[in-house]
Amino acid sequence: MSGDSDCTRTSPSAGTPSDNEFLPGRPKYVCSLSPELITKAREELQEKPEWRLRDVQALRDMVCKDYPSLGTCLDDAFLLRFLRARKFDYDRALQLLVNYHTCRRSWPEVFNNLKPSAIKPVLESGFVTVLPRLDPEGRHVVCIRPDRWTPSNYPITENIRAIYLTLEKLIQSEETQVNGIVILADYKGVSLSKASHFGPFVAKKVIGILQDGFPIRIKAVNIINEPRIFKGIFAIIKPFLKEKIANRFFLHGCDLNSLHQNIPPVILPEEYGGTSGKLDISAWNELLLASEEDFLHDFSQLVLPCDSSPHDMLVSGDADEKQCDDSLRGMKPQLYYCY
Repeated sequence: MSGDSDCTRTSPSAGTPSDNEFLPGRPKYVCSLSPELITKAREELQEKPEWRLRDVQALRDMVCKDYPSLGTCLDDAFLLRFLRARKFDYDRALQLLVNYHTCRRSWPEVFNNLKPSAIKPVLESGFVTVLPRLDPEGRHVVCIRPDRWTPSNYPITENIRAIYLTLEKLIQSEETQVNGIVILADYKGVSLSKASHFGPFVAKKVIGILQDGFPIRIKAVNIINEPRIFKGIFAIIKPFLKEKIANRFFLHGCDLNSLHQNIPPVILPEEYGGTSGKLDISAWNELLLASEEDFLHDFSQLVLPCDSSPHDMLVSGDADEKQCDDSLRGMKPQLYYCY
């Protein structure tokens, strides 16, 4: 549940009962992690099961005190996503939550009417899907294939909407919150005309969401079949990447053996030298489309406040757009040179 009424309560001390006892209407959190993942969360994310609900309540109190009009969901399970993504650092988790809402409100072309049925053509094209098997670290592999996109059919923002909904679905799993995800991007057949749609303005928005505006841990980005033009694309992306994320990019070219060092063949489809059969997009599409009502319910809790706070925004609007347009003019010669 959302709403300002949740923000009128006083903060409990570490020894008081959990928040669920005060607000019986809120869904009761039940941990679904295995003992192994509980241990992993403790070691990697500083998550202590005995303090978990206390930490959630601390974040909830910070939201209510500092951002009473944020219009966010305050359920335990929802707030846990942000704590885990920032290793239970309260301040960083709070900033991530604010950025999450800021990103959603600052890019209406992506976030208005955001639901699986609205991006069905993208799903059917196979632009984005999730491989059916987890990697050895228990991570989902998100497969992105830009060559499946025909720009004359719909704008690039539709692809971004599809990726965002895919991540929203994945992050519902506590296992994914702990293990993170891996991205496999196949740039086979990406031409200069397609690359020109992904200018600095779009790049900054997307990278801003993935790095600072969404509670997911991206553990590796594997690029396969990248053409020469990708050097220009990466030149656009890299200035916006934090060093930690930039170091998680692996460019394999056409070398499948190199890819298999990061993603084992046993979970890859035949298209990438794997042994798990042909790439099948239907299962993931069906799962995402079947989640329509869940998304409508979840997103309905993210209420647009009457008084947003521009100084808290991750993206600062027109000024950034002008700056990115200027950058695009400077990047175009690089794109043509690489092509």
